[in-house]
Amino acid sequence: MRYVLDTNIIVAGLRSPSGASAALIEQALRGAFRPLLSVALALEYEAVCNAPAQRIESGLSEAEVNTIITALCSVSEPVALQFLWRPQLRDPADEMVLETAINGFADALVTFNRRDFGDAATRFGIELLRPQEALRRISP
Repeated sequence: MRYVLDTNIIVAGLRSPSGASAALIEQALRGAFRPLLSVALALEYEAVCNAPAQRIESGLSEAEVNTIITALCSVSEPVALQFLWRPQLRDPADEMVLETAINGFADALVTFNRRDFGDAATRFGIELLRPQEALRRISP
């Protein structure tokens, strides 16, 4: 399976280590599926997760957050954004997530904000999954 993880999944995984998002990050690090990642999306992970409010909520230091993001980057397949498909979505911040999924030929985009993506992902043959659904697909 080839998944793009929306930034909200990474944030939730850092904030709730016993939740489905954290389990999904752990499975990615173990090689249970192939995460797809563009430079723009990796930079967003880093910026959002290192915001002071996020670090307070997660209880992690900047070094700990960077270690997790670096580990995730190391197991991810890099995606070059060769085509910009904008605009497809109401929220411009979600465009890079969708573009990574399209250009990386993702099987699914994992997000809590399915409504924000509307039917744009499915028009490109990309499923929208919640973390629990994604975990069920990779776990026997």
